[in-house]
Amino acid sequence: MRGLYLVTDRTLCGNRPLVDIVHLALKGGVAYVQLREKDVSTRLFVDVSQKIKTLTDTFRVPLIINDRIDVALAVEADGVHIGQEDMSYEAARKLMGPRAIIGLSVETWDDVVTAQELDVDYISVSPVFATPTKTDTKNIWGLEGISRIKDYSRHPLVAIGGLNVSNAADAVMAGADCIAVVSAICAAHDPLNATRELLDTVLTALKKRAT
Repeated sequence: MRGLYLVTDRTLCGNRPLVDIVHLALKGGVAYVQLREKDVSTRLFVDVSQKIKTLTDTFRVPLIINDRIDVALAVEADGVHIGQEDMSYEAARKLMGPRAIIGLSVETWDDVVTAQELDVDYISVSPVFATPTKTDTKNIWGLEGISRIKDYSRHPLVAIGGLNVSNAADAVMAGADCIAVVSAICAAHDPLNATRELLDTVLTALKKRAT
């Protein structure tokens, strides 16, 4: 996992179709797209997922479905992202198969320790900073939390929560391998340029960290 990761939120898109926002983000260079739909019917979730899967396939970018393994299987998504209250990793892996991308949110240190024994593809440090898009969390990690997890964990780290162009580089320098954003793209006046600016920030920081 490396680069910029879009997590969708249709409520932040305003009057603009979610599919259009995702298309602009893909043009801007996002490396992963996670479709998150908390308040729509299963039928609509599948319909939107199919449309976005067509786009992500065109750009050769993995589509990851949040929580809903049934939807992921229905549209042959590339993976799923699960939280601590969702289906267990073992059950998700059994259903999704060995090649699927499976990400896991970690909200406490105990979560990090438990994840060390799991063959997840990445862990999501959630949230790094307070954010209105995720209000049900147990802990705010901060940059120090990213560094602590990086020193301990064997997994790639995806940082999410309150991240934008002003602090994404700090998160990378603290140890994040990938930066996930929601409002920084979905709510942006110009999602294409917002994506490009964020991606440049992330890649520059990753290069700096490697030297």
